Amino acid sequence: MNPYTLGRAACVCRKWKYTARNPTLWRAACLKTWQVSVLIFVTQFSCYIFSSIQFYIMKRTGMEANYMMVRSLYDSSWRRMWLQRPRIRIDGLYVSRNTYIHTGVTEWQFKKTVNVVCYYRYLRLFPSGKFLYKISPDKVKDAVKCMHFRASKADCVFKGDYILSEDGQIEMALLYPGHRYTLVRMRLRLRGTTVGANNRLDVLKILTTGVNATELKNWTGSILELVEGWEEDETHDPDVPAVSHSRGLSPFVFVPFEEADTSVLNLPVEKMDYYVPG
Repeated sequence: MNPYTLGRAACVCRKWKYTARNPTLWRAACLKTWQVSVLIFVTQFSCYIFSSIQFYIMKRTGMEANYMMVRSLYDSSWRRMWLQRPRIRIDGLYVSRNTYIHTGVTEWQFKKTVNVVCYYRYLRLFPSGKFLYKISPDKVKDAVKCMHFRASKADCVFKGDYILSEDGQIEMALLYPGHRYTLVRMRLRLRGTTVGANNRLDVLKILTTGVNATELKNWTGSILELVEGWEEDETHDPDVPAVSHSRGLSPFVFVPFEEADTSVLNLPVEKMDYYVPG
């Protein structure tokens, strides 16, 4: 069973609870989740081609790192490590719902209409350090269909890179192609509404800035490596100055794939009188 099903099984009775606390079950879940991250981190920042022996050594190193962490930080409890250590959810989408008031067309001299505009930010994160990003007015049940690497240009799904720190902060960067390249940098904080849920992403910063096309001509690495060391207001294209955005900072809510059709986020604006995503 996956850890979420295991947690539900522990609620059946006292005997099932003690059975579900078996450290072997939680150790397997932890090693499967974080061992991949260690390997990806090593291979992304290395310029060598590893042999099978070297890869085995890397794998063992990743396991030993997790064993050392569970002993030093989580009192040798794999279950506690699973609940307390920040991790990315990959079994669904993180969705941020944003609304604002837009002035409408004047119908009469004394009356001016207003419209409520609603749009969504979608994030799908992968263990490889890649993520997919989409801004759209489409509801979750419609947007989830195109949040994959095979999406067409018409779907407006963009790919970027991210890295998760041990304190739960996520650094993200992606590039908008077009007539003038625009770089989007985001800083998020991972948290949960319950222990171990990891079902919220607080938006700490969204920054857009210009990039010189010559910098990208022969660039093959991660976008995060490209902007490493940049100042917050640094831009490499005078036509696209750096802008720190103050709108569209609603927290991201995690929606599992199996709940995409039934999520409350699919409701129209008039049926969501007051919704606090945090």
